[in-house]
Amino acid sequence: MSNTNNPSEKIRQLRLQKDLSQENMADMLGLSTTAYGDMERGRTELSFSRLENIAKLLDVSLPELLGFESKTLSETEWLRQENERLLSANAKLQNELDLWKKRFGSLVTLEIGRQVQQHREPIGF
Repeated sequence: MSNTNNPSEKIRQLRLQKDLSQENMADMLGLSTTAYGDMERGRTELSFSRLENIAKLLDVSLPELLGFESKTLSETEWLRQENERLLSANAKLQNELDLWKKRFGSLVTLEIGRQVQQHREPIGF
C-alpha cells in the first residue's frame, strides 16, 4: 500500500485526467482560481470536508485521492485504519502532556506560592 502525505499532486493528476482546468475546479468548489492553485501546489492545508468534495468532483474515493491504492483497501477499511492511527497518535500526545504536567506542574505550583509569599501585605496588630 502506498501513501503520499500530500494529496496535492494526486489532485492535479486527476484533474488533468478529467480534462478540467484549475478555473473549472475552483468554480465547482466555490474558490478563487488563486486559492485553488495554492491547494494544488500544497500551499494550503486541506480540510477533511474539502478533500471529500474534491474526491466527489473527481469521481474517486477518498483513500485513492490521498494516495492509497483503492484496489487493496476499501474506503471503510481505510477509514477504520486511519481512525486507529489518529487514536493512537492522540494517546501518545496525551501521555506526553501528562508527563509534562508531572514534570512541571509542581514547579508551577511552587512558583505561584513563591510569588504569593512575596506579595503578602504585613498584618499589623
